[in-house]
This record gives sequence, structure tokens and C-alpha cells, in this order.
Amino acid sequence: MYPYMFPEESLTKTSQQIERLLNLTMPVGRTVLDLACGPGRHSIALAKAGYHVTSVDKTKYLLGKAHERAKGAEADIEWVHMDMRDFARADSFDLVINMGVSFGYFNDKHDDLRVLDNILLSLKAGGVCLIDTVGREHLVKTLRPTTSQLLPDGAKLIEQHEVFDEWTQVRSKWTLIQKNRTKNFKFRRTIYSGQELKDRMRQAGFTGVKLYGNIDGDKYGPEAPRLVAVGRKDISGNTE
Repeated sequence: MYPYMFPEESLTKTSQQIERLLNLTMPVGRTVLDLACGPGRHSIALAKAGYHVTSVDKTKYLLGKAHERAKGAEADIEWVHMDMRDFARADSFDLVINMGVSFGYFNDKHDDLRVLDNILLSLKAGGVCLIDTVGREHLVKTLRPTTSQLLPDGAKLIEQHEVFDEWTQVRSKWTLIQKNRTKNFKFRRTIYSGQELKDRMRQAGFTGVKLYGNIDGDKYGPEAPRLVAVGRKDISGNTE
């Protein structure tokens, strides 16, 4: 699924995204944690912009791809192979980012709060966290039970989605038909409304949590293509 989830064009338009992300978050220092970094496109752009980057992902294959790209870009990054439920490094980062709808893929919803606790612990006092996902308000209007698309190489991708648990979770099945091979991929994730994600972050201890419809900082609402939540660790460093 790698070339379809991370097409090359998406990997080459990241520097402008990072510029907008930094304008939105305004970190006071230059240490960044890219949590669930995938193939590392945001990590590399941040490193090239002069930030000290630590990148965490539980998928060894994606970290390998990220390392290859970083080497080609001469970007110095610390790569960590770990589940984000387990990674925490106290008072170490000025900015933590979680990009590309990487939040909520756990069977136990309490694990999302565990991740937020880890992020808050890992931030320095006054540090900022940005989570980029898709909100329930938008999915209610756009999510269809079944979609299919013909991919550039002739493969066919069928996506099936089932919403359950009172519209708080979605169960998905992707079927890739490629020449004479068929592969299925199943996963589930919790889908948050803007208010619910804001409440979760506040519950974890973040202050000044704000919602946006994209990393440009546009207003969040039902028409917004993304749900971007930004919160800070109290300047005193108090996490209680």
C-alpha cells in the first residue's frame, strides 16, 4: 500500500506545509518530536529548516523509507522505532506534531489519552502540540459506505467503511486488486468531533486549546477538510 498511501507528489510539497505549520504553532525553541512520522516527510522538512528532530513510528518499514529519504536529503534526524503509546521523553521538545490522521487507531479509546499524556510529559514548559486529523463533522457529510478508484498503475482500490459505537468509531476495510493479486487491510479508529478532541486535550492537561480547519489557521467547522487542534503545556511546566 505504500505507493498509494504516500504518493511521490505528497512527499515533495512539504516545505510549504511546514512553513504554515510553524506560523500556526509559533514554537519558542527548535526541538521537535514528529510522532507517528511515517515516511518522514515532515521530519525531513523540519530538519532542513534547522530544527532538531526526533521521529517516532511503530512501523519499521516506514522508518526505513524515512531514513533513506533523509540520507538523500542530508537531513540529520533521530529515528525511534516505538509505539507512540510507549514513547515519552520528559521536558524535551518545544513542538510535538502528529500529522496525517495518525491519531486514534487503538481498540481502547483510553489509549488516546495515554498518548496525549505522553506528549504533554515530553513537551518543555510552554511547548506546543499540533494534531492533524479529520473531524466527525466533516465525515458525517462525506463518508460513504463503499468507494472504489482506479490507481495510476492500473490497480484498483476498494474502500469499505462501517460507522459504529454511536458514530464514535469507524471500521474500515481496504481491498487492493493488483493484477492477479488481492490483498485486504483492516483497521479501525476513533473519530472525534472538534469539541471532543478539544476536551480530550484539556483532560490531558493542555491549555489554550484551539481548533482550526487546516494548518493555514482557517476556522474549523463542518465544511473544514481537516481538524487541526493546537494546545500548549502550561508555562510553569505543571501537568496536573
